[in-house]
Amino acid sequence: MGDLLDRFEPILAAMPAVRSPEGHVHFKNKLMWTLAILLLYFTLTNIDIFGLSPQSQDIFGLWRALLAGASGSLLHLGIGPIVTASIVLQLLKGAEILQIDTSEARGQVMYMGLQKMLIFVMIIVEALPMVASGLMLPDPSVAAQLFGGNTFVVSLLIFLQLCIGGLLVVLMDEVVTKWGVGSGVGLFIVAGVSQGLVNGFLNWQTGTDPFPIGFFPRLFAIGTSGASFLEYFGTDMLALITTIIIFLVIVYVESTRIEIPLAHTAVRGARARFPVKLIYASVLPMILVRVLQANIQMIGMLLSNAGITILGEFQEQQPINGLMWYIAPINQPQDWMWWLVDLGHAPWEVMLRMGIDITVMVLGGAIFALFWVKTAGLDSKDVARQIQRSGMHIPGYRRNVQVLERYLDRYIPRITVIGGAFIGILSVVANLFGVVGAVGGTGLLLAVSITYRLYEEIASQQIMEMYPFMRSFFGKE
Repeated sequence: MGDLLDRFEPILAAMPAVRSPEGHVHFKNKLMWTLAILLLYFTLTNIDIFGLSPQSQDIFGLWRALLAGASGSLLHLGIGPIVTASIVLQLLKGAEILQIDTSEARGQVMYMGLQKMLIFVMIIVEALPMVASGLMLPDPSVAAQLFGGNTFVVSLLIFLQLCIGGLLVVLMDEVVTKWGVGSGVGLFIVAGVSQGLVNGFLNWQTGTDPFPIGFFPRLFAIGTSGASFLEYFGTDMLALITTIIIFLVIVYVESTRIEIPLAHTAVRGARARFPVKLIYASVLPMILVRVLQANIQMIGMLLSNAGITILGEFQEQQPINGLMWYIAPINQPQDWMWWLVDLGHAPWEVMLRMGIDITVMVLGGAIFALFWVKTAGLDSKDVARQIQRSGMHIPGYRRNVQVLERYLDRYIPRITVIGGAFIGILSVVANLFGVVGAVGGTGLLLAVSITYRLYEEIASQQIMEMYPFMRSFFGKE
């Protein structure tokens, strides 16, 4: 594998990328870049794909909060290709099939180039089946008016627009990562979930019953109509309570940490602390688990549409039987409360599906958290190097990288596994009881955690603007 990567090194190094800043980017400029990309993101999600028929199906309809895209828009694919490519790379690196030392400059260039190449491949891999399988249909009226009734040309245009949208998401993510605050992936997830929450609280459109979908309009309409609150508003209250609890739990857990004391070697009295949070790997590994599930469901749906029902049948983008039904994640109370809704399955089947979902989320959260920490340079070895390079050391211990690594091994691997499993359980619980808006429990959990960490990063950036010498300590210069 190493020889093959060496041969492809010129190609990987030549992958298109956003230019990195040559020096320090002022905090105000970072905010401007972040806000500009956010505005561009909302603009692109409101540009519909030209030539797309209204009868088209959204294969990722249930995953919109995680994929951070808008159905039928130029950003239909969202962050799906980026996350899928990251899953592949992390599995290869975690299994030590891909041996790239990302602590060196050459290794970083090769890894980023390989990731970029995989993302381009995944854009095509995800876009092509949607168009070829008939999920995204060409509009016959557009074909008749512009191309003499040739729907193939319209399908080709739809495919090209999906690819262009996928490339734009990649470039916008890079701009935020290099020139802005946080990451583009996290920013887009927060934007999509926030939009869903506002819609969930204030939407006046009616759903399957005569009352509005939004929480407050629905509350007002049911209250003035004299209808039964328990019948029409019970699950809505449960969703509100779950939303509040998830918000409070994530904020509390994000502030729970073990702080390792550090002292500076050259500057007497200069002390700091390295925080090892309970959610050390952040909640981003949960995106990897859910997107992996989404890709598996996409394969099942494509096979079902082609008439191959060996894995299960789908109805309105949801599995109704077979293996795909058992491994599909539970997204709302109506997916498992058989005493309220006729699910068409025996209670033991529903319980088995819940058990599979919990197992996948807990084990997947722990495994992907370990992979994420190793890939992102947050494991004991890389952190020990960072501390050593910054001139810091742990008081009472020898100033040696190996000593630092052994000390950090007491905490980082264990906390990583515990935090990943905990986030998996919390995500399942949130989905079981539902949350306000069509964002899903996992989407809300991600948005709250990403927003909290974004707040911490903004505070850190402001401190470094006030005290520039700290940038050299933390490698920000």
